[in-house]
Amino acid sequence: MRMVRRLEDYRQIVGDEVVSRILRKMRQLYGKSVQHINSTFQGGGVAEMLWSLIPLKNDVGLRADWRIIHASPAFFEVTKSFHNGLQGEEIKLSEDRKSLYLATNEEFSRFAHIDDRDFIVVHDPQPLAMVSNYRKKQPWIWRCHIDLSHPNPMLWNFLKPFILRYDVVIVSHERYKKEDLPVEYRIIHPAIDPLTPKNSPLPKDESRTILERYGVRLDKPLLVQISRFDKWKDPLGVLEVYKRVRSEEDCRLVLCGSMAPDDPEGLQIYNEVLENAKDLIEKGDVVTITAQDDLLVNALQSLADVVIQKSTREGFGLTVTEALWKGTPVVASNVGGIPLQIDDGINGFLHEPKDYDGFADTILKLLRDRKLAEKVGRAGREKVREKFLITRLLEDYITLLNELS
Repeated sequence: MRMVRRLEDYRQIVGDEVVSRILRKMRQLYGKSVQHINSTFQGGGVAEMLWSLIPLKNDVGLRADWRIIHASPAFFEVTKSFHNGLQGEEIKLSEDRKSLYLATNEEFSRFAHIDDRDFIVVHDPQPLAMVSNYRKKQPWIWRCHIDLSHPNPMLWNFLKPFILRYDVVIVSHERYKKEDLPVEYRIIHPAIDPLTPKNSPLPKDESRTILERYGVRLDKPLLVQISRFDKWKDPLGVLEVYKRVRSEEDCRLVLCGSMAPDDPEGLQIYNEVLENAKDLIEKGDVVTITAQDDLLVNALQSLADVVIQKSTREGFGLTVTEALWKGTPVVASNVGGIPLQIDDGINGFLHEPKDYDGFADTILKLLRDRKLAEKVGRAGREKVREKFLITRLLEDYITLLNELS
């Protein structure tokens, strides 16, 4: 059961000034309704943010609701290819795929009764085309959580007419704005909830017990990557980095990621990992976990000696935020929204995605210098406290809704 939190529950973390400022900004929005729409209620950062954001919006005086687009597995195969295409991959965009995408959005629109809402917030490409099925009576906001730096041109031209219908487009990074898309943009960074089971402080004994339950031993240094089994998270590249580190320092790697219902490629990538790490898995040096368990993620991020995020594309990277909040040193790719969170050498370390030696050397340095690891970890936690907590995300949305009122 999820605990419903109120704004004042965050006072001890963010301070009274933040709480008071949010409530003051709400004065012109009391009773206004906001409808969020996305593709899944679990298995990703968008869903996790909404689980915290929706109750907080209601607590401060909005009427916030959340709906999930209902669709077939074939639809999610199409939209997974859209996700890949928006990040620059070549995809097949047949007329049949376009028709399935549009028909699903139209069908969902018929029973998603949202005409009476004051604001509509649509997340990512899955429900994007819904906007074309309504005679707009309120501002529509498209919140894209994906790296849009280099979208596939054919897919971009297909989706652009729908995006143009939105009143505002929210992206996570200045670089995701597109010169050929003349819309009103807002930059809003994602955030984590520090009071969820995934991010609340866990006693070390409890963390160890959780890891033991999943077969993760702590008899040697622990490296961890938390992410979906997705090619953009490069789990095979993480294995390569681990092998280089292990050749000099005995350590263990845990790859942990749930299987999201809107990601049909996850099982394929997971099986590739199993095949490539077969010998290391049999020795117990590599552990793969696919459970959906927030306390497990908390324990792994808290007890890890180093957290890795070796993405090749990354809209923002909330798993980085989570690890920084735990005070654990992070070594990550210099892509997408990750550099917004990590100042290289200060509160974490950045490398280009294919710089395997750089990743390995930095991880080894952190394993051998615990004072450096602790210093970097403290700086990471403070960066998250200042910029990437759910109260800031709530305030950013309230500011935007005030501007659109």
